[in-house]
Amino acid sequence: MDRMDAMDTARAVVTALRDSGVQHVVIGPGSRSAPLVYALAEVADQKRLHLHVRIDERSAAFTALGISLASGRPAAVVTTSGTATGNLMPAMMEAAHADIRLVAVTADRPTEIQSTGANQTTDQRDLFGVHARTSITVTGDAANFAKTHASVMGALAVGAGNASSPTGPVHINARFREPLIPEPDELTVSPGAETGVLPVITAPQSQPRFTSDQRWHNRGHSYQEELVEATDLRERHTVVVAGHGAGPVAHDFAMALGLPLFAEPSSNARFSRNAIAAYPYLLGSDGGLGQQAHRLGGHIRRIVLFGRPTLSRQLQGLLKRDDVKSALYHPQPVGWFTPGARKEQLIGDLQGLAEFAGSGPPGWLGSWQSAAQRAQRALEQALTARQQTVGKPGAMRTAQLVSATALGQLVLGSSSVIRDVDLSWRPPAEPTSTVFAHRGLAGIDGTVSTASGISLATGERTTLMVGDLTFLYDTNGLLIGPTEQEPNLDIVVINDSGGAIFHGLEHGEVAERPGMSSVVERFFGTPHTVDIGALCAAHGIKHERLTSEQQLIHVLGDPTAGRRVLEVVSDRSQRPQVHAAVQTAVRATFV
Repeated sequence: MDRMDAMDTARAVVTALRDSGVQHVVIGPGSRSAPLVYALAEVADQKRLHLHVRIDERSAAFTALGISLASGRPAAVVTTSGTATGNLMPAMMEAAHADIRLVAVTADRPTEIQSTGANQTTDQRDLFGVHARTSITVTGDAANFAKTHASVMGALAVGAGNASSPTGPVHINARFREPLIPEPDELTVSPGAETGVLPVITAPQSQPRFTSDQRWHNRGHSYQEELVEATDLRERHTVVVAGHGAGPVAHDFAMALGLPLFAEPSSNARFSRNAIAAYPYLLGSDGGLGQQAHRLGGHIRRIVLFGRPTLSRQLQGLLKRDDVKSALYHPQPVGWFTPGARKEQLIGDLQGLAEFAGSGPPGWLGSWQSAAQRAQRALEQALTARQQTVGKPGAMRTAQLVSATALGQLVLGSSSVIRDVDLSWRPPAEPTSTVFAHRGLAGIDGTVSTASGISLATGERTTLMVGDLTFLYDTNGLLIGPTEQEPNLDIVVINDSGGAIFHGLEHGEVAERPGMSSVVERFFGTPHTVDIGALCAAHGIKHERLTSEQQLIHVLGDPTAGRRVLEVVSDRSQRPQVHAAVQTAVRATFV
């Protein structure tokens, strides 16, 4: 035949998705995408392909992003044509900068009606531009099943990455002609497509997942053995910085060489005795120099960087220091920077990295550990005193309690929440949770949906901690139909009626100027009066307002099936005073 019909084209796309390891597809309803939906419904099952339905395409995309992030496998989102495709852009941008294998499958109108003004028709080719590792448009024109299948397989292989390009999102645009439904005699539906309430595909794991390369652990020994046997190392005043996605390799490297470890929460390296508590306070605003920094910061001469540092100005200040040499562990391409754009020396093997770093001289690690212990103790005492005065936990205290209490999967919202965790979370002896966060572009888009996807992919109860604006920005992430599998998800909302992060930026200083308080509050604080309990009731989700530390710890320690929203009310106006009190207490320990 001269051309394939819509169902043949859709089946070729779906077969390629399955053959490339896609096990979860999130579907946004629509008519033009009907061939894809029917083709997916034909083959859905409990072992190889699990379907989810979300009405909001933006939520659907972030749900798929969360599934891919937690499982390490590609996950797909399917939409109809027109503006529906544009709603995938935020998730595609985050995936591009975080190397997440998100597959956008967009239905499109046929070639002959493009540029004619036809309804819901726009040029969807290369819609996501630089934010897709590759983008292809498939049609039924003079094609056959094998060629279409091969074309899609090739695009998905690009998304898997290789020695010269990073993993990341891809875009499959499929143009369909009517009819958009199967013939009556071929209309079949797999039993696995009738309801979304199915066992999860990815088996739960008792140990936290890490997305970094674990081949060293899998070989049955640690980095310590490999590095110490590899070479005689010079003693140097080096520190290890673990940014987002660094993984346990950063922890093991620091342990092997006796070096202090400054680990961001989403590095998944923030554990054991080498992880330095309260390190942002010890480094001070200028990265280890000046009156606000501990004297140890001035002795740093080399930095070894794993992952992507995104959170604190203290780390950024340290990395910018002219008197410090730095190296970045770079064994494979990543999407968040271009070689040559950063000042760090790129080193792709651990032995070479160890030779650059050297080992810590006697007393180097111990001095940092002692300083960190004193600082963390002062921090916690200041927060406790503040809580006793106010009578309820504030934002930073809540962040500290949740990060220390949550087990399994912990998802942190962008903005002030993850920064409060970075400041206050005492590193545990062993990892108690796997931490996820949107650090590709650090947006607040779709965070509830991403957390839902993480829970669905892992089969484990997940804790999400967000500010109120991040929560409200993705309320459609709460919208899940009765036929869909419900995530096991605790959503801790720190509600301070607006944008708390701006108090800690330059805008907080502007607000102190005569006549500027109301301007900053309106345009940056963005206050609201939303009743979160009523919002949860509308979605049929359990809601509790917690007023004490004991309540918060008790509820998190007593998980139930399904979703809960745990609201902790905080006073945003008190945030500057809390941070000032903590900083004063910590600086008093500098000796």
